[in-house]
Amino acid sequence: MGKLIYIATTSADGYVADERGNFEWTTPDEERHPFVNDLVRSARTFLMGRRMYDTLVVWEDPAIVTGASVVVADFHDIWRAAEKVVFSRSLQSPRSEKTRIVREFNRGAIHEMKVAASSDLTIAGPELAGQAMRAGLVDEIHLFVVPILVGSGNRALKEGIEAGLELLAERRFQDGTIYSAYSVGLET
Repeated sequence: MGKLIYIATTSADGYVADERGNFEWTTPDEERHPFVNDLVRSARTFLMGRRMYDTLVVWEDPAIVTGASVVVADFHDIWRAAEKVVFSRSLQSPRSEKTRIVREFNRGAIHEMKVAASSDLTIAGPELAGQAMRAGLVDEIHLFVVPILVGSGNRALKEGIEAGLELLAERRFQDGTIYSAYSVGLET
């Protein structure tokens, strides 16, 4: 059985994007990018919402590795190898290989994915992750907190979700970003 892991990069005030949708400050640097690659490498399935898919699908293009660093080429390979499940009511067809579209959030279907998995699954996008947390499906939360305040925008952790967390790991990067990983416990 695989664990469902929510991974997000947030501002210090808890947003994945500001009110204009800007998230350029979340781009990992040369120190953080290999760490992220290693974090997602063992996951064989990526669950994501439509907006996250639209952001990440650029990794499908082989041209992205032309002249790129080894770490960029590595993430390209990780992306291409993973099964991708996109939760969207409007996406007509996938723009990447190994991708399927699911029209509605379904707790039972995601639970079955976890049970059938021989490796971990990641979930990306705060809306979808929030639904999965409310449904009790998320096993771990991994946060990269970037030293910036954006004031408002799209929150990484949605309101109304209560759970006990146990710290699994932490790391500080030279740019001031703090990584922390938590096991999600029962409701408080």
